[in-house]
Order: sequence, then structure tokens, then C-alpha cells
Amino acid sequence: MKLIHCADLHLDARMESSLPKEKAKERRLELLRTFTRMVERAASEGVDAVLLCGDLFDGKTIAVRARNCVLDAIQRHPQMDFYYLQGNHDQNSFLSELSVIPENLKTFGKEWTSYELGDVVITGAEMTEETAEGLEDRLNLDTDRINIVMLHGMITEYGAKDQKEGFSLKKCKGKSIDYLALGHIHRYRQERLDDRGIWCYPGCLEGRGFDECGQKGYVQLEIVDHQVCADFVPFAERTLHEVQVDITGLLTQEEICRAVQEAVLTIPGKDMVKMILTGEVPPEAEKDEGWLEKWLEHDFYFLKVKDETRLLIRPEDYQYDISLKGEFVRQVMASDLSEREKEQILRLGIRALAGED
Repeated sequence: MKLIHCADLHLDARMESSLPKEKAKERRLELLRTFTRMVERAASEGVDAVLLCGDLFDGKTIAVRARNCVLDAIQRHPQMDFYYLQGNHDQNSFLSELSVIPENLKTFGKEWTSYELGDVVITGAEMTEETAEGLEDRLNLDTDRINIVMLHGMITEYGAKDQKEGFSLKKCKGKSIDYLALGHIHRYRQERLDDRGIWCYPGCLEGRGFDECGQKGYVQLEIVDHQVCADFVPFAERTLHEVQVDITGLLTQEEICRAVQEAVLTIPGKDMVKMILTGEVPPEAEKDEGWLEKWLEHDFYFLKVKDETRLLIRPEDYQYDISLKGEFVRQVMASDLSEREKEQILRLGIRALAGED
């Protein structure tokens, strides 16, 4: 038997806080297409069921196109079951809009609900503030069956007592769980639960912002000889990268650009990149984030540059400098401004004195 475990797709997310409006619109469509590609892949490989472990959508309001796209993917594959456990972002928005729920779309309630799929029993519960406390204690499974348990929440020491979306991993041990399919954390992680089972966050299917860098995808499950084998499958249309470039000692824009280009040499052009400039640079350095973004904008689907360099100013170099620049530096360094404010003023002031914009 084959299954797919995925979570945190956040379909129809706006993404306009991290991307330009047109790029955000394109990415919304790409996230939908990645979901349908996954379903098509599952069908072609003979997958029996897809476990959707929460946050299928991003919020209460869902575009008609997004809802219909998901519904169509489910209805076109009646041979495959979809087990949909709602997460904290879903808010019943998808199900409430359906006049009829497809037979192959299985849902869960606030207490444990189980479905039989051959030799496998799939059990899940949607954690709410009212029912989450003690939820793990109320889980009772048949030790002779292959048990897959679905939850959407954060692993904590004491479960819901720590936070409303928390559950205790410790309390899940010894419960005859073979595979604990989780959602809520957007990075892949898989570990042993106990002598019998494993627990796994598949991460999100696509990265939406630069807090979701790295490979994204789903987990493929195969049950052979009463054992659950789980493998991560990278599947995102685009990967997000955060790259730090130390530009210490570089003065010209061309030198900085070459260093940046070398740092991203192996990143595919279809990906998204956040470039962080680091190191110590003198105020004379021709460092311009906007110029770099414009210079490299056609090398990647999307690129942004963030300046985290430190200004290299040695007051002793200007102690006896009788020029206007020397006096300017001494006055700024002796002021009560914060170090960050001093850096900004010195950088702008020295470049202005040099006749630059």
C-alpha cells in the first residue's frame, strides 16, 4: 500500500508582503498547480490515499478558482482517498462551501475519528481550544492493526497546557502508533516515536517566504510486511534560498557584484534568492542594494538584497585629518547617536562629500 503525507500547503495565500503583486499572483497559481501535480503523480504511481494534515488553505476566504481546483483534483481521482484534517488556518472554509462532500474525501472531527483502509487504520482529530487538553489520553488503537494517526499542532512538553495548538509527544508513546502524520511545522523532520513507530512533519509543499527556505515537498509512505517506510520527496516548483556574502575588503560595485554572482552560481534561475551582504566595509565602498537587485533581476525568478554589513571606521585614521571629511567623521563619532545611526550618516555624508548621490 502506498500513501502520501503532506501538510501546510496554504493554498490561496496572498504572499504580497514578501513579493511584488504580480509575482504573488503567479505564485498563488503555482501553489495550486503543485498540489494538482502531486495528485497526478500519486495517481500515476498507484497511491491509495493522500493524507492532508492541516492548513490546506491559508484563511477563511478562498477564491472560487482555488476551491474548484482542489475539488476537481479530488473528484477526478475516485480511486484514491483524501483524508483531510483541518488546521488552524483552514477555519472550515473549504468544507462549508461544498454542497456535497465527495465520497473519497474523508474528514475528521474534534474527537478521534477512524477509517479503515485495508489493513491500515487512519485515525485523526482536529485540535481545538475546547477539546485539545487530554486528547492524547483519549486515543485508543488496536495494537494488531497498522495505525496511522493524523494531527496538526506543535510538539510541546505538556501538550495543550503549554499552548492551544500543542500536543505531548510523550503521551503518544506506547499507543500502538506506527506512523504519526503531523502538520503545522513548515520544515521536514522525521524521528522515532517509540520502539514501534515514527513521527514526521513533511513541511510545506512550497516555500512562500524566505522563512521557508530549502527543499520542500511531501513524504511518500509504503507499507510492506506490516512496516511503514517513509521517504521525503522534494517536489516544489521553486526553492527559496538565503545566501550570505561577505564583502569585507571590496570597494567597487563591480567587485561586490562578482562576489555575489559567484555565491549564487549553482542556484537555478527558476528559484528565489535572498542575498544578505555581511562583513566590514569602509564608507567609500560602492555598496547599493537597489543597484545589485536591478543588475541581477533577470538571473532569478525573484531576488532581494539585504544589507547587514558593518561600517569600518577607525577614528584614529581621522584624528589629525584637517579636511572637511575628517571633521565630519569626528563630529559624528563624538555624537550621542546610536551606532546604526552613525553608520548611516557617515556612509551618506562621505559619499556626498565625494560628489556621489
